[in-house]
Amino acid sequence: MSSAGTADAPAVVAAAAAAGLTVATAESLTAGLVAAGLGAVPGASAVLLGGVVAYANFVKKKVLGVDGDLLATAGSVDAEVAKQMAEGAQRVLGADIGVATTGAAGPEPHDGKPVGCVFIAVAAPERTTVREFFFSGDRAAIRGQACDEALSMLARVLRDRR
Repeated sequence: MSSAGTADAPAVVAAAAAAGLTVATAESLTAGLVAAGLGAVPGASAVLLGGVVAYANFVKKKVLGVDGDLLATAGSVDAEVAKQMAEGAQRVLGADIGVATTGAAGPEPHDGKPVGCVFIAVAAPERTTVREFFFSGDRAAIRGQACDEALSMLARVLRDRR
């Protein structure tokens, strides 16, 4: 992870704790990096409820409740899939805020999307925000950038709630 995203993890934990909010993750391409970033912060146990690593589509569907028809038609690298993953983490883990990552980290395109295409969603009580990104670099760099941006998005959502 770059220093920018890593710097956001303490801000997320502090802001969520101050607001009395809990966070849950649903991660595909990042495979737990976002939860690990949050969990590395002292005091994270007050806000981080847990996470689901949903690499396989059947986990996205069965555990997080992502629409199976959507997965079959759009594939897993999709804005609506990210939205449903974040809302699924929020619902399944009983959190106030859910964050999700899905994308193509490479080395090959995935579900018709180019390497570096990533969707990140943050589901808060007021609304769910989804953003599309195009990151560059190798697999590790893309996954790190996705983790950093997920933490940044979480920090912004918490900051904007004030």
